[in-house]
Amino acid sequence: MSIKKQYLKSKPVCKVTFRIDREQAPEAKTVCLLGEFNHWNPKKNPMKKLKDGSFKLVLDLETGHQYQFRYLVNSSIWENDNAADKYVLNPFGDAENGVVIV
Repeated sequence: MSIKKQYLKSKPVCKVTFRIDREQAPEAKTVCLLGEFNHWNPKKNPMKKLKDGSFKLVLDLETGHQYQFRYLVNSSIWENDNAADKYVLNPFGDAENGVVIV
């Protein structure tokens, strides 16, 4: 898993690339990125499956914020990104969410 940030000079936006390699989710048929930026909606940000079996999604996120997020694999398995900037306990108290800071 990886997170790449590209800050734009022309506006207060950061292009954030989220990626899950095939080795990290070998059984994945679908992966969705859920987080505060999309109100945790599983239909909002499906990740694109690449030819090598990895999944990728680029989002424009407003700078100066922190966003909690997680991946939903095959509509049933929650995964965190080991490249998150930090982790926080989710509101249910049963798992941690990754956080990306832009």
